Amino acid sequence: MIAAKPPPGRLYGRQRSHPLRPRQQKLLDETLPRLRFKPELAADPAAAFGRPPSALWLEVGFGGGEHTLAQHAAHPDIGLLACEVFENGLCSLLTRLVPDGEEATAPLPDLLRLWDDDARTLLQALPEGCLDRMFLLFPDPWPKSRHAKRRFVHPQTISLVATKLRPGGEWRIASDDPTYQSWVDEVMREQSLFTGKAPAFVRPDGWPPTRYEAKALAAGRRPLYWSFIRAG
Repeated sequence: MIAAKPPPGRLYGRQRSHPLRPRQQKLLDETLPRLRFKPELAADPAAAFGRPPSALWLEVGFGGGEHTLAQHAAHPDIGLLACEVFENGLCSLLTRLVPDGEEATAPLPDLLRLWDDDARTLLQALPEGCLDRMFLLFPDPWPKSRHAKRRFVHPQTISLVATKLRPGGEWRIASDDPTYQSWVDEVMREQSLFTGKAPAFVRPDGWPPTRYEAKALAAGRRPLYWSFIRAG
């Protein structure tokens, strides 16, 4: 039985790695507001998009945005909410969307919205059963045992995720950190809200790569890939 402290009420972790360049600052000032998910629409998230989505997916911590943009391109009818607090990661995604000099005017995807705050806050505000799929790929492992409460995969967070995913909805998780891999196995083994098989050792089809996965493989670390299904 896991004796885990409740997750903290505030978000931990860095939000910027180095001073932003002028172009990056313009992206945050002029482009991000045009794609930002508005909290007042949380009760009806489909209304946040430029057209009705066929389903709603959420990514927690999209890093550099490679996976988010690949999923958006592969599934153009899906509404995708992508969460990231790290400013350099936000800029990385926005740079791929907007030509230099057109930060305030370039057309933007109508079925992609960004959330630059704590993903748990957004999850708490969303309606029950509104999500069809959720992604948590290579999260910060917080490897020290005293920091376990900061991990997104947490006994108390699982119930929150479960209420927002519809029955049959999928939660994809990937990690290359041995401590986090063991933690996911232990936490998910002791719950009954999701079903799932043993993790895959090779990235499954339909899982676009990320820069963090590439770094892990280059360093000789072995990622694991889980697919958990919300019980009915």
